[in-house]
Amino acid sequence: MNNFKSFVLMAICAVMVLNACKKGSNDPIVPGPEPNPPGSGTALSLPKKEMRAVWISTAWGLDWPAGIYGEMQQKQAYMSMLDKFKELRINAIFFQVKAMGDAFYNSAYEPWASSITGVRGKDPGYDILAFLIEEAHKRGVEFHAWMNPYRIATRAGVSSTYPPLHASVPSDWVVSHEKIQIYNPALPEVRSRLVNIVKDLISKYDVDGVHFDDYFYPDPASAGQMTSDQPDYLKYGQGYTSIEAFRRANVDKAIQDVHDAIVSTRPSVVFSVSPAANKDYNYNTLYADVAKWCQEGWLDLLIPQLYQEIGNKSNDFQTNLSIWSQYNFSAALVIGHAIYKFGDATQAPAFQSAAELEKQFDLTKKNKKAVGSALYSAKYIMGNKVGITDKLAGLYKAPAVMPFMGRSTLPAPPSVTNLKVAGGKLSWGKSEGTRAVVYYFTDLKVEGSVLAVTDASEFPISQKGYYCVSLINEDNKEGEVSKPVKF
Repeated sequence: MNNFKSFVLMAICAVMVLNACKKGSNDPIVPGPEPNPPGSGTALSLPKKEMRAVWISTAWGLDWPAGIYGEMQQKQAYMSMLDKFKELRINAIFFQVKAMGDAFYNSAYEPWASSITGVRGKDPGYDILAFLIEEAHKRGVEFHAWMNPYRIATRAGVSSTYPPLHASVPSDWVVSHEKIQIYNPALPEVRSRLVNIVKDLISKYDVDGVHFDDYFYPDPASAGQMTSDQPDYLKYGQGYTSIEAFRRANVDKAIQDVHDAIVSTRPSVVFSVSPAANKDYNYNTLYADVAKWCQEGWLDLLIPQLYQEIGNKSNDFQTNLSIWSQYNFSAALVIGHAIYKFGDATQAPAFQSAAELEKQFDLTKKNKKAVGSALYSAKYIMGNKVGITDKLAGLYKAPAVMPFMGRSTLPAPPSVTNLKVAGGKLSWGKSEGTRAVVYYFTDLKVEGSVLAVTDASEFPISQKGYYCVSLINEDNKEGEVSKPVKF
């Protein structure tokens, strides 16, 4: 009888495994939370890793340089923002280096952005991007280069003219709709140009990531009268069942090509996209099949812009969070929050109190897939309407460890050596090219906290309890966590 029961149990298990293997490749993958680093043991509960990011918009000079012309004044304004971000324990910025077919660096492909000097194409006289990156890295803040892949210019309507194209851009690569001018997504030449722009940037500058926003095919609701792409479909659309499928394929190819270029040129660079909140809107209106990009492994990081409040009748924050956490597949998931709405009397009542942000953060932290938040945008953090920045300071009261984004180019860091406590100081040995994470536990049975992410090999301590240290390499891959020492 016992043998029979064992046989039945084994048969049931075999059927369950077989059914699992039959699941289609389109089924969403929902792994559990990131495990503790090797060696930390099941008894050690480490805080969740967390990207804490801010978008810095330069389109129309919105966040920076915000109408400030002059090298020293621009530098000071930027450093003041970074100092505030460091104080708030923010660990990444997404800086818009290409907003309107232009650049915040000397580019062979696009002119200097007009918001730098007030004149499109005018050299500001200093290497802006090198300065921006250096100052961020000095403060332990990652620098992700935010690009709008297609947009060249906008206008109020046909009574206004678009600015002249860069000398390197043939006019037949461009589509001029009533209110927006874009590179034509259907053209292979445009995809090649986008790849060249990305390769040029990551070859010359030490950026931590390349980031695209949600502007792909334009939304007719904001683009006005649209120029037909039927001729493109007739020329390039053989094999596609509809013009919609053709458009999605064009954007797919651009995303895949950029991913492949990053991997072949500088594989340590993280590639991310921030889609609009509603998954179907991206798919049906912007022709951005974001779930496919994640499933294919073309994105390292997904940052959906969940800019609506919890309980919004048509675009609920919590519903969209749940949806994206089912379709990010292997891409790290970070949630975008609308800081700009807080204290704006024209927005929903929820945004008239900083409590809404705390509720959104709570849902994000409880979500097994989400590993952080991104805030739009910088100037609203500096403004502190309805105490939103004060709230942020409370939510970010301890430092955070940046999550590993999935692409490793370096060996895993070793364990710390010679960890000891002496004279009110924790010290350890570390290897070159690594940072240390200092963890603190009041009791080894409760979740610990991060005291510091540091380049140093010592840290002053005063609280009684237990301390552990691990090392993180430049890919944000964490090595083995040390055994606790007691103080």
